[in-house]
Amino acid sequence: MKISRIGHRYSDVQSGKTLDVWFPRDNKKLARSCLAEKVGIIKSDFITVDIDSLDEPAASAEEAYLRLHLLSECAVKPNGQNLDGIFGLLNNVAWTSAGPVLPNKVDELRSAISGEYHHLTITSIDKFPRMTDYVIPPGVRIGDADRIRLGAHLSSGTTVMHEGFVNFNAGTLGESMVEGRVTPGVIVGKNSDVGAGASIMGTLSGGGKQINFIGERSLLGANAGIGISLGDECIVEAGLYVTAGTKVKTPDGTVVSAKALSGKSGLLYRRNSQTGVVEALVTDASLWGGLNDSLHSND
Repeated sequence: MKISRIGHRYSDVQSGKTLDVWFPRDNKKLARSCLAEKVGIIKSDFITVDIDSLDEPAASAEEAYLRLHLLSECAVKPNGQNLDGIFGLLNNVAWTSAGPVLPNKVDELRSAISGEYHHLTITSIDKFPRMTDYVIPPGVRIGDADRIRLGAHLSSGTTVMHEGFVNFNAGTLGESMVEGRVTPGVIVGKNSDVGAGASIMGTLSGGGKQINFIGERSLLGANAGIGISLGDECIVEAGLYVTAGTKVKTPDGTVVSAKALSGKSGLLYRRNSQTGVVEALVTDASLWGGLNDSLHSND
């Protein structure tokens, strides 16, 4: 699939380093303006970025930004393109209310705009900006935009509450509730709930390569976590962290490492409150009640 998009680029005047690129959805030449450009610390121009194959890694920061846009536009699903080396292509940037600048230029910027009656704020110092400054996906609610990185994939009907976090190359495939952390490479299926404080081990966790997912109509309980995949209609009880090496007693009484159950459907993972043994029981996942439809009609 060949892709060609027009982007508006900010770069550092002194070093020429690319700070960011915005690619409007309609592929038109749309300019931005900010105080950092007005005072001459950064400059802007229009560029055209061509991608011949998403199977090949990005060759520049500009191409990396386009690939992140494609994820947040839901044009490409998580793990649907080659993102190898993306960290090395992106510069660390101070994301300020006056525009993006290199971190060592913040004091210069503050001084240069002192006469503008502008209170400078820095939302983060990172290689990835907020998704909502570049892409607004339709049909979603986001409680705290600072917790959604560009490159997050949020399908229509997704609600991310204030403590929810979605990293790049991760996200949802339909109506979902995210109150926990969805880390790189992780996909959450339709009508599933990532409970408050819950965590899913991603491909950047300890350098791991295992791609984990949550299927449809599943619940990851509050403060729980998984280092395996959940199939459809699964439940992990609140507070239980199931890693690949966790010993789990199966419905037939045998004990296996949790990785042997990864991706299987219709299981309830719990810790027996009397014996302390982690158990996997056959369950009717409808018992947890499912999503509240009224919370995910976000148009």
